Amino acid sequence: MTKPLKQIHLAAHFPGVNNTTVWSDPKAGSHIDFSSFVHFARTAERAKFDFLFLAEGLRLREQGGQIYDLDVVGRPDTFTVLAALAAVTEHLGLTGTINSTFNEPYEVARQFASLDHLSGGRSAWNVVTSWDAFTGENFRRGGFLPQEERYSRAKEFLATANELFDSWHGDEILADQESGSFLRDAKAGAFVHTGQHFDIHGQFNVPRSPQGRPVIFQAGDSEEGREFAASEADAIFSRHATLEAGQAFFTDVKKRLAKYGRHHDQLLILPAATFTLADTDAEAEELAKEVRRQQVSGATALKHLEFVWNRDLSSYDPDGPLPDIDPDVGDSHISQGRAQVRMYRDPLATAREWRELAAANNWSIRDLVIETGNRQNFIGSAETIARTINEFVQADASDGFILVPHLTPTGLDEFADKVVPLLQERGVFRTEYEGPTLRDHLGLAHPDDVRDQRAAS
Repeated sequence: MTKPLKQIHLAAHFPGVNNTTVWSDPKAGSHIDFSSFVHFARTAERAKFDFLFLAEGLRLREQGGQIYDLDVVGRPDTFTVLAALAAVTEHLGLTGTINSTFNEPYEVARQFASLDHLSGGRSAWNVVTSWDAFTGENFRRGGFLPQEERYSRAKEFLATANELFDSWHGDEILADQESGSFLRDAKAGAFVHTGQHFDIHGQFNVPRSPQGRPVIFQAGDSEEGREFAASEADAIFSRHATLEAGQAFFTDVKKRLAKYGRHHDQLLILPAATFTLADTDAEAEELAKEVRRQQVSGATALKHLEFVWNRDLSSYDPDGPLPDIDPDVGDSHISQGRAQVRMYRDPLATAREWRELAAANNWSIRDLVIETGNRQNFIGSAETIARTINEFVQADASDGFILVPHLTPTGLDEFADKVVPLLQERGVFRTEYEGPTLRDHLGLAHPDDVRDQRAAS
């Protein structure tokens, strides 16, 4: 029997602060002006994408005691932007990264429940943690948590938020036909939670939202992150670039679902992906090389190397060889507020590996950063990119992709106009939205149905 074609999920990541945007391009626009968010969101909705994704940053990053230059545009508040976009879109899901280390369950649950009402059921929450005291300095509860405690807090944070979302039950709502208002019995919204991280009780003041709860995303790739995603998340935001790596990650995470009473289709794997599109594959390859050289200047390459070396490398030639000195593995970090510091858990081993790669390929510092810094990147004509995306999804390397264009806000336009119609012709991508909520777009059941299914199993 022929295996049915999987339907591809596509989303758009508004880049914000990043090492993706080509600022030197004349078409590069503001990452702050609301018009940029509107253009980007409406393009994604026109292309029938599942959702728009916003990252979050709680402090401007620093390197060598100075604000990292890609951060000068700042970081608008996620909820403010998503609420505004709810008013100028009708179907597009609205996904925001909100931190579980320096926020509180009541306020986050209230904000997401409100966003779900305002958008008609299109909200999603990317649950993340923070590891560094540098970010914590912005908050009354400063400091940081060890990794195992970060995930412990995140799991309890999400569980507590879910208790708040679930504290209003549909069968308790009494409609007052004359006034048009809704009355509740005395238990409406009541909650009590006592745990290691939270001890709260009261009444939640936002009624049950259209989705019941926001769609939950998770972005960690560690062992703890994979378990958290398998137990709690609806989708995982991954970074595996090759077909083989994607398939390995896909298989690993999906096989973890059974022990939590979950099915294969209750967690979506959605890697981030860039793309370079041109009329021919050869033109796209040349354009991709140019884009990468624009994304990684000499100064940027040295800054990136400093994440691993933890030393000031400004005296080195970015077009020359890698430093012959070893990384400083002390407790202090030249980079503050950058997740990359923790991505390389063994700097000495990473340095050895990179020196070997550079020697074998005759790479300079800049070449190395370009070659090792790639996420999943689709390069080619519209036909080639459509075919490749479909191959990855049908081969279970992912369930779809979160696209990160190198231009803001117009970088998604050409993909929407040229690649999406080809995927629709193949019968692997929608031509119309299936329903009003983000859960409808993603093929996810309502939380109440999932809970009943788990109880029955």
